[in-house]
Formats: sequence, structure tokens, C-alpha cells
Amino acid sequence: MGLPPSVLFNPFFITSLLLFFTNSLVFATSSSQGNKKETPEYKYPFIRRASTFSTSSKGSSDGGKSSSLSSSRGSYEYIIVGGGTAGCPLAATLSKKYNVLVLERGGVPFNNFNVSYMQNFHISLADTSPTSASQYFISTDGVYNSRARVLGGGTCINAGFYTRASSSYVKRAGWDTKLVNESYPWVEKQLVHKPKLAPWQKAVRDALLDVGVSPFNGFTYDHKYGTKVGGTIFEANGRRHTAAELLSSSDPNNLDVLIHATVQRITFDTRGKRPKAVGVIFKDENGKQHEALLSKRRGSEIIVSSGAIGSPQLLLLSGIGPKEDLKKLNISLVHHNKFVGKGMQDNPMNTIFIPTKKHVEQSLIQTVGITKKGVYIEASSGFGQTNDSILCHHGLLSAEIGQLSTIPPKQRTQEAIQRYKDSKQDLPFEAFKGGFILEKIALPMSKGDLKLINTNIDDNPNVTFNYFSHPQDLRRCVEGIRIMESLVKSVNFTNTIGIKLDEETTEKLLNMSVKANINLIPKHTNDTKSLEQFCKDTVITIWHYHGGCQVGKVVAHDYRVFGVDRLRVVDGSTFRTSPGTNPQATVMMMGRYMGVKILRERLGR
Repeated sequence: MGLPPSVLFNPFFITSLLLFFTNSLVFATSSSQGNKKETPEYKYPFIRRASTFSTSSKGSSDGGKSSSLSSSRGSYEYIIVGGGTAGCPLAATLSKKYNVLVLERGGVPFNNFNVSYMQNFHISLADTSPTSASQYFISTDGVYNSRARVLGGGTCINAGFYTRASSSYVKRAGWDTKLVNESYPWVEKQLVHKPKLAPWQKAVRDALLDVGVSPFNGFTYDHKYGTKVGGTIFEANGRRHTAAELLSSSDPNNLDVLIHATVQRITFDTRGKRPKAVGVIFKDENGKQHEALLSKRRGSEIIVSSGAIGSPQLLLLSGIGPKEDLKKLNISLVHHNKFVGKGMQDNPMNTIFIPTKKHVEQSLIQTVGITKKGVYIEASSGFGQTNDSILCHHGLLSAEIGQLSTIPPKQRTQEAIQRYKDSKQDLPFEAFKGGFILEKIALPMSKGDLKLINTNIDDNPNVTFNYFSHPQDLRRCVEGIRIMESLVKSVNFTNTIGIKLDEETTEKLLNMSVKANINLIPKHTNDTKSLEQFCKDTVITIWHYHGGCQVGKVVAHDYRVFGVDRLRVVDGSTFRTSPGTNPQATVMMMGRYMGVKILRERLGR
């Protein structure tokens, strides 16, 4: 049953297969497919390119002369840096009463087919062109990763799964439960759907129940122990909805959204007792610099919503962070805070690929097993099933390049790349059928940090997550692998996929993950004998990293930045742990929640 071993366990085959989902080492086509002319839909007349905004010569905040941003609406009472998962609902809410400017470094998602359709999920992640919706980075651990660069943020490039945080998480965060329970539905009514469960997802659901991940909680947004089906931001036809669409709930008369506006630093008035944020310096798509200034009205603020990489990076570039680190890069100190960039965490993930003989319908995350062992079990299926996917060159992060990591430096030639490409093209079409079982550590204890490498906002900082440096994370990973091994041998699962998996075959499946170039971590010969070593050597990301501007260390519980005035951070960089099984629902909720909280503070109700 299934594919013959000569195909099934060919390292070229599995390298090509695994890379598409796990770490954006996927089947990239020409980036031009995903970069159509950016013409915002009629719902969003307030969106325009940064270069279209008028400038005038005014006295800048630091006493010099500069090109300062002027608005036809007057000054802005809120400048939001980052139109992402939190920034869009935050802007939509604040615009109901105040003038708001959103500065987004990426483009719009609306006509980008790689963003808009589930079938192109992997292509969007692999696109490394300057206009791509995703910007890849490699952590110092040697794990490939991605960060969003588009209006709508991570909702434009993720797997679409929607699930709320647990009630205990909300309590620990100190949030108003009533307002939280009003803010989630505000998002859900506009973006979220009940998925049409794919056969692979049904098989995993039934197998999870077989191996004791129970009870079955049905379709629910709530975070409950057991097995459940969550929401999705994809329609039944595969069309993606994103946080950018929440801007349609704004007051268009009070909102300006500039795309391709890259904020380089926040400016401060340092003449008083405490530094006071007064504006931001940003560049447009042509590289021309501008300064956007805050209104002098009491309550006006700059709110940074640039994500777990972008927010701490911007604070550091603006002079807020460890003074010794800033001094090394000649960044003028505004406020010393040793915790900026600290507490970085990523939920480690490991996968098993299950090849199948028959066609598998494409699916991203729909079913999840929430175990009491500290791991979540999820699944995806059905990529790379076209001749184009097999034959095309896969871009910078492709197997063609990744394959060279196993070749001595002097042998890394164009001929070596070509030999690999030729071998891959000879693979049978059937070799690209199958699906993944994934396990993610729920609450990792391992922590790392983020540090600047230079003062260029366009360059990724050095990010270290220290995967599995805490022994508890390793124990949980082993538990997760054992659950997956039991799952793929369960009757319900094997009947669905048409392949019977015994102990020997399961070990071979684990071996395929080891042989694939899914990260830059050196491999060991005993990986499948020692599950601890397997976890360490095959770790990848599920893109749920957080930290860097944590509550209680960099920001207060109202998300105001310690030590300065008129500055907040509202996004996942403030989290100490990732909420729920997947964070996007809570990050969008947080944007709406904080928008309402701020309005209530200013309006007195």
C-alpha cells in the first residue's frame, strides 16, 4: 500500500515536500503573480502611497529644519506605526472619534493573489522579492522564519486558524472580561467563518479522539481541553479575509493610511522631566523622508503596532533600550530600559509528513487537539500537487539552495544546484501527495532576545529564541511526538489515508524529517532513536513568536511605555505567552479592545 520505499524515502523527495509548509521553503513562483497593481478597493479611499502625502518645511521636534508631514485633516491625535493584525482594528476604532494616521511599510493585500487565495499560501511565504507580503529571517538558532510586510499583517500570510484565548489567559492579562467578550465578536462578524472540514482534518479529528485527546468539543472558538474544530478567515472557496478589511469599520473622514511608509524612528521632546513622543520619521517608497507630527492636544499618542520583531526594533532605534547596546551603534539614549528586546519566545513545532497514494484535498489548520500535556496537535494537507510546483525553481529559500547546506563549501557550485533540480524534476507526480501532522509546544519556558545589528530599519535584527534550552520544553515535545506516533497508527486515520503504518514505517517517517533541510541545525545519527535529539534537530516555527516589549517590563498594563510620555505598544510583542492555540484572534481582539479602552479614557465613558 502507498508509494514504494524507493520513492517514499528518497531524500530529494522529502526535502521538496517538507519545505513547502514548514518554514517557507516552499514552491515559489515568480513574484509578479502576487504583486499586481495596488489599487485599494472602493471601501478604502483613505489608503494611498506614502509619496502622495504633501510636505512642507516646518520646525521639527528637535529644533532643526525638516520635511514635516501635513494633513488636509489637520494634525493627528493618533499615529499608529504598523497597519497589521492589531493596528488595523485599533485604527478603525480610534477613528470613530479622532484623526488617525496609520503608517504601514508594506503594500495592500486586496489584489495580491498570493495573499488572497489559500492555494497560494506557500507561494506568498516563499516570495523573497522586496515587495513580498512576507519578509523572511533566520534566527540565530538556525531556524527559518517570516514576518509580515503588508497591510493586515500576519493575517495575510498565516494559516488562517481562528481561536480565542482561554478565560485564564484573559484573567492573567488583567483584561476586562466583559469588553473582551464584546471585542472578539466584533472581529468575528466581519472576518471569520466556520470551515468546511477537509477529509484530512476529519481523519485527524477522529484519530485524536482515538488516542484519548477528548472530549470532542465540536466547532467552537473557545479554548477547551480536548479536540475541536476552530474558525477560519478563509471562505469555503479559499478566499482569505484579513485584518485590513476591519478598516471598513472606520470613519473614513478621520483616517489616513499610508502604504510603503517605513517608520525609521520615533522623535521625542526631551526638554521636560520626561521624554515626550512628538512624531515619527518615515520614508516613502521612493526613499524620501518625512516627519509626521502628533497633535498637541492632551491625550494624543503614538502607538507602535509593528509586531514582535518590528516593535522592539523600533524602540531600540528610537533610543529606548539598554544604554550600552545603544551606545555601540551611536544611538542617542532617550530612556534606558534593559528589558527592550528581551523575553523573546517562539512556540517550537515539529512535524511528521504522511505520504498518501491518493489525492489529498488541500487544507490548512482546521482541527486542533488541546492536550493536558502542554502540546497542541494540528494538521495540514494537499500542497505541491501541480506539475508547476514540481518543476519550477523555488527561489532563494528553496531546496535548491537549502540542499547546499549539506555540501562542503568548495563543492557548492551551480552544477550541484542543477543536479539537485534535475533529480527533483524526475520525481513522479504522486510523490507530492500527502499531509502533515504538527505538534506545537503550548507554553515554552525557553527564552531569547532581540538585538540590533545596525541602524537600518529594513534589515532584520538578530533574533534568538533558544529553542529547547529549558528541559520542560523538551519533555513536552517528546510527549507530542509520541501522541503523533499513536495518532498516525490509529484505525480511523489509517483507514482514511489508505496506508497502514507500523512501528518500522513510523520511524522511517521521522527519518524523513531529519533528512530534509528544514533548518540549518546540524543533524545527528541517533535522531529517531532519541526523541529528545529529534526534537532539537527538526525544530521549526509555527510563526507564533512573541515578546520583546513585555507588559511589566517595557510597558505598563495599559500598554504605555515606561519612562516616556505619549507612547504605547499594542501588539504581540507585549505578550509573555502566546494566547490560545493560535494568536491571531486575540491580537485582533486586542486592537479593538485597546481602541475602545482608549476612547473610554478620553471621553469619560
